[in-house]
Amino acid sequence: MRLYYVYVLASRPGGALYVGVTNALARRIWEHKTGRGSDHTRRYKIDRLVYSESYPSIADAIQRETSIKRWPRAWKTKLILEMNPTWRDLYEELNA
Repeated sequence: MRLYYVYVLASRPGGALYVGVTNALARRIWEHKTGRGSDHTRRYKIDRLVYSESYPSIADAIQRETSIKRWPRAWKTKLILEMNPTWRDLYEELNA
């Protein structure tokens, strides 16, 4: 079964945020870390994976991504803090 991921990147704790969706989380985060992710993430050095969740349906993942993008910043921050209170980079755990 294929999974689809909604993820949040941050430049630093409390810094700039980026919300995305992908079917290959480790590869997509690597693209962001190497400057191949998007112009926005490259320009603002947003490459720390601070939150992710998975869905069995791309439609569900895109709907969730769209919802999170529309949220106020405080809600996004609360979502991150509930799962990752230290804002550690979760990328290393993907490859463990």
